[in-house]
Amino acid sequence: MNTNTKALPKVRVSKTATKMINLTQSDVQKLMDHHDLNEDARNIIRTENLLPTTLLSRLHNNFPEHSLFKRTSAPIFSKGKKKYTGLSGFRMICEVLKQHGIVLSNIKERELFIEVYAFLATKHILNTIDWNNYQRDPVFQLVFPQPNMIDKKIVDEYSSIEDDVERMKMVVKYRDMTNPHDGKQILNRPSFYWEDGALEAIDGGQHKYPQVFLLFDKTTQGCYAYCTYCFRHAQVRGDEDMFIQNDVHQVHNYLRKHKEVTDILITGGDAGYMPYSRLNEYLSPIMEDPELMHIRNIRIASRALTYEPSVVINPKYGDTLALFEKLIDHGVQVIWMGHFSTPKEFLNIHTLAAIRRLRAHRINIRSQSPMMNHVSLFMDENGKVEIDRSAQNWIDLGHILMMLGMNFHSIYCARPTGEHDYFTAPLADMNKIFSKIYRSLPSIGRPSRYITMTSSAGKTSMMGTVDVFGKKAFALKFNEARNMEWLDKVYLAEYDEEENTIEKLKPLGGGEYFYKDELARIEKDLKDKYDKSM
Repeated sequence: MNTNTKALPKVRVSKTATKMINLTQSDVQKLMDHHDLNEDARNIIRTENLLPTTLLSRLHNNFPEHSLFKRTSAPIFSKGKKKYTGLSGFRMICEVLKQHGIVLSNIKERELFIEVYAFLATKHILNTIDWNNYQRDPVFQLVFPQPNMIDKKIVDEYSSIEDDVERMKMVVKYRDMTNPHDGKQILNRPSFYWEDGALEAIDGGQHKYPQVFLLFDKTTQGCYAYCTYCFRHAQVRGDEDMFIQNDVHQVHNYLRKHKEVTDILITGGDAGYMPYSRLNEYLSPIMEDPELMHIRNIRIASRALTYEPSVVINPKYGDTLALFEKLIDHGVQVIWMGHFSTPKEFLNIHTLAAIRRLRAHRINIRSQSPMMNHVSLFMDENGKVEIDRSAQNWIDLGHILMMLGMNFHSIYCARPTGEHDYFTAPLADMNKIFSKIYRSLPSIGRPSRYITMTSSAGKTSMMGTVDVFGKKAFALKFNEARNMEWLDKVYLAEYDEEENTIEKLKPLGGGEYFYKDELARIEKDLKDKYDKSM
């Protein structure tokens, strides 16, 4: 009998396995007070049984290091504003923190980041930060600009300019250097011909892959809070070349001509902002119009569960939930695409209640999010990636997803936009982290695809490494592409210990990747069509 078990993943044993902590309704009441939940939210939670203490206890005892169910930090923001926006909002937060003995450093550097990108934090997300140990809290890294995010030379130049107008000119100039539209997203803007031969562009749509149409509606341009690594900073900042859809009927006209589309992905910004009336305009015809019968899935891309769960725990959301259930009864699935990077984002009563309310109304919730240094990937003091610690963050996240009846959709690499160098890590290390995650989770709880990075060509997964005649290589495979037949091939890239961008890996054996020439032709045709439609 083979007794070698070295290759098997370790079973995670709770640190509190011998001392169970049972939460009570009194604990729930205190947590509601901490989050300053209004009476409407409390009534929904009680009447719909959204916070059973048995579930809270099981989650807390399995993941005590992530749990916020036994709070010890002071409720600094419980009675504060609902949200804090821009420089003024950031400065207000700094003043509140100062009143509690917390003084943030490098203020000028943090304010530069806010002027280049944005800042928005909700009372809810501020209440989930451990202010006793905020510098090591991944959520603090997620929403607060940090020292060293922006290159020191840029910071020094900004700090040296005293005139406000001149300083803003420098900020705008730097924005253009941050690759705000990585992956040539402008080429994804679809268009269609009318019967008279006129070509019309869809102003607020992207259609890069056959089955999925991305909708950037006028109501979903904002976010509930801004992620410091935002990949769509030009969109949420409101740049002139943003995607924004005003005409609902134009979208329906396009979809009637494109029967290959099965999924509408409502995004932005944040799809959680779309009000019931606007959702109904878009979605009711999908149930009623025979020419739209090919639409089978509606995806809601939203971080409301992390940043503003009150969107869901609100009496006004009842109409939206009823619309979603009506869609489901018509064979159109509603999938809430959440973005969870850390286990602690789940383990507060407000988010947990929102998740359980969506699930109770038959809405499928999936999580997709990037593996980002300082947030969900960690390095030691020498800058070396901590493989085990980083993997455990995602393993715990995967188990919590399963316990809540959610799906682990995907993990992806930092896209080369914004302050990419601060958030990224070598692909070789990310591959090791993902491999440990994948082999440690049960098959039903693993991500649905290998770790992925997006480029103009498509979404490329790192399948792992392989030795070819004694030379180590990365095995790569598209899981989405401008030509979907590219998905049929596995291709190889030279192994590189330092590179952090899949696009920059060199083909094994030299030459070009198999898709390069065709990609150039596709991009040229798309550019010509875009220019014509404009």
